[in-house]
Amino acid sequence: MGARAFAAARTMVGVPFRAQGRDPRHGLDCVGLVWAAYAAVGCALPAPDDYPLRGWRRGRIVAALMTAGFRAVADRADGDVALIALPAGQHHLGVIGPASMVHAHAGLRRVVESPSDDVMRAAARWRLEQ
Repeated sequence: MGARAFAAARTMVGVPFRAQGRDPRHGLDCVGLVWAAYAAVGCALPAPDDYPLRGWRRGRIVAALMTAGFRAVADRADGDVALIALPAGQHHLGVIGPASMVHAHAGLRRVVESPSDDVMRAAARWRLEQ
């Protein structure tokens, strides 16, 4: 399922960034992208409500991932969700593929696919349990 979720995320490249966005027709943020990619492959995940884009503590993000059925993993597979800690207490999610990550980039104001880098490779990985 993970590889299919990554492929679905790739189809959303170019979708406008929208805070709290969960629908590719209207815009996505990083959480919305992950949930939309898995929904596109038939997996409806319970989504967190009214989360801030900044200042959401890691513990709450981890709880939301676990509630949705994701578990932390040490190995690597396509479709894993990257949880990246950014400066100033901000966290970011993306869907990882073989050599890139698809994520909703607030600065670029759209969903993008970025090549693998050290930050992505060091990110905590979460996989949907099936």
